[in-house]
This record gives sequence, structure tokens and C-alpha cells, in this order.
Amino acid sequence: MSASSKYSYYILLGVVVMAGLSQGLLLPLLSILLEQQGISASVNGLNSAALYIGSFAMTLAAERLVGVVGFKKLLIGGLLMVMIALPLFPLIPGIGIWFVLRLIVGAGDSALNYVAQLWVLLVTPSENRGRNLSLYGMSYGIGFSVGPLGIGLVDYGDYVPFALLAFLFLLVLILVMRFLPEYRPERESHHATGFARFPKIYRYAWFALIPAFLYGYMEASLNGNFPVYGLRIGLTKEDIALLLLCIGIGGLILQLPLGMLSDRFGRRPILISAGICGGLLFALVPMAGTNLWINIALFLAAGGFVGSFYSLGMAYAADLLPKGLIPSANVVASFHFSIGSMAGPGIGGYGMQHGSPFLLFWIMGGAYMLFGVMGFFFRGEAAKKFEKKSA
Repeated sequence: MSASSKYSYYILLGVVVMAGLSQGLLLPLLSILLEQQGISASVNGLNSAALYIGSFAMTLAAERLVGVVGFKKLLIGGLLMVMIALPLFPLIPGIGIWFVLRLIVGAGDSALNYVAQLWVLLVTPSENRGRNLSLYGMSYGIGFSVGPLGIGLVDYGDYVPFALLAFLFLLVLILVMRFLPEYRPERESHHATGFARFPKIYRYAWFALIPAFLYGYMEASLNGNFPVYGLRIGLTKEDIALLLLCIGIGGLILQLPLGMLSDRFGRRPILISAGICGGLLFALVPMAGTNLWINIALFLAAGGFVGSFYSLGMAYAADLLPKGLIPSANVVASFHFSIGSMAGPGIGGYGMQHGSPFLLFWIMGGAYMLFGVMGFFFRGEAAKKFEKKSA
């Protein structure tokens, strides 16, 4: 990677930190504010899903937009969307308006994630792909983990966390406009055109793309539903923020070790092991009740196992697929992430309102364990043979 590419890479990491920060703060903060207004858990969850509906909409258009306007302009557009929407939350309160604003933030964050991840995948040499994707995942995890700490800023005024976050987005926007070069993806006609590329991607890398769905489901469920769950079982706002932080910290601690283990032993066995272990730990959370220390231990460990799922899954997909299909695989992963993110708050909120609050963790844990079992039936060898023939 050249010096200019390295400089661009660090700016992209800063963009990813901001995308994680906005989602890590807005989901729990808005859920708490709506819960305090007496909004039901199911409606609260559906409102949280608006962010990911916007993300889903952007996913459908991102690949084409990148080809038309280039990476830099789409990054700038995403930053502007989030930065402009943020101050409007405290200025125009109301569940309907917040739904629209969440759509805008979701679309902006999706543009940032798609462009940054694809740029990293395309400019990184194959021998450094695992390390760079791990750092990418860690950057998002840092932002996502720090975000919930901003909940306490509402004690100084409801507008404070929103205004501070908008200001940070402005700083990153200046860096992108001033220092990031123009860049457009190269099209590889053999693989990158036509709808037929998507069945090929699913045929050879379906298992590697499921982690994006699970990561989106987990992230949105915890940030959108867990604050409601916590308040209802007797946790304080400070406890909730700390536990959400622990999920991110666990992911940061094990991000590089899991990546290195996947380089040595293969990504499939690591994904299987992490999915089963993480799912079991999530299923045990209801047994901890309001015991803060047991919850901290469970959240740290569960977050450690599943916190790198997105980056590990994308690294596995890049191992399995020819280079010409990687941009399209990135679209599929973003699509899966958005679907999981939209489903998470709705399913969790419905389960808490009409069943048991514990269903939030039992469903999540079961999904991760089911993924682990599915891994035993995935034949990565066939995809590797396909890659060699297509080289």
C-alpha cells in the first residue's frame, strides 16, 4: 500500500469510527427517551428499525451511486445527511419526525460503511487483507462502544449529545473534503455485470455472508431493545450504558486474535466456534438478572466472540470469491446487515411485549448457535476450486 493509500486508509477509519459512534449513541438514547415518554416496547422497537430501513434503501442504490459519482462524493453525501439530521432530533421532537430523521441517518451511515469497506477491500493487498479488515472492524467497534457513553450528556440538556455528535461529523467532513483523493472502482466485466453474479455469490459464499445479518440483528437489538429491557428489570441508565460498552470492548479485545486464528486455522471453524459460544452466552444473560458483575462478564465474553462477525465474514467471502465478485459481495453483506438490523428491534420489541423480556436474548442466542451448526454443512472447498478455475 502506497503512502497516499495509507493516508486515505486512516481517514476512512475515522469515517467508520463516526458511523459506529452515531449508531452506538442514537439507538439507545432515542429508545430511552421514547420509553420515558410512555411509548410501548413494540412501537419503540419499530421506530428504532427506521434507521435500518434507511440503511437498507441506501444499500440498494450504493453500488450504482459509487459508479456514477465516485467514492469521495458519496462519502461527503453520507456525512452531510447525518450531520444535518442530528440537530433536528431535539429541535423537532415527536415519534413521526424521529422516524423520518432515523431514515436519513440510516441512509447516511450506510453510505459511509459501504464506501469505506469497499475502498479498503479494493486497495488492500491480499496479504494484508485480514489485518486491515480487522482494524476496520475495530474502528467501527470503537465508535459503537463509545457511543452509549453519550447517554449521560442529556443531563446537561437534551440537545447536547446531538450537537456534539454533529460537530464531530463536521470535523471528519472537512478531513474528507480536504485530503481524501477522488477514486472510482474499476469494473471487471467478466464478473461484475448482470444479475447472474448474485446467485454465484450465494452459491459459493452463503455461509460467509450470514454473519453480516447476525451482526446487524445483534447490534440493533441490543441498542434498540436492551435499554427498554434493562429499565424494566431494574437496571439504571448508567448500568445500561456500561453493559452496551462492554459488548463493544469485548469485540475490540478479540478482534485481532480471532482474525489471526482464522488465518492459521481457517475462517470457517473460527466462525462456527465463535457463533456457538457467543450464542450460548447471550442465552445465559436472563439468568444474571440485575447482577451487574455477572452481566458485565457475559456481555464482555459474548461481545468478544461475535463482535468481529462482520469483518470475519467479509474476509471469508473475499477468500472464497474471485476479485471481480467482491464489490457485489459487499453489496450483499450490506443488504444482509440492513435486513438483520431492521428485523432485530421489531422482533425483540414484539417478544418483550407479548411474550417474555427474556426472549430478547433467547432468540438472539439461538440464532447464533443455529449459525454455528449450519457451518458444519458448508463446503468451503468447492468455492476454493471455483476461485482457482476463475483466476
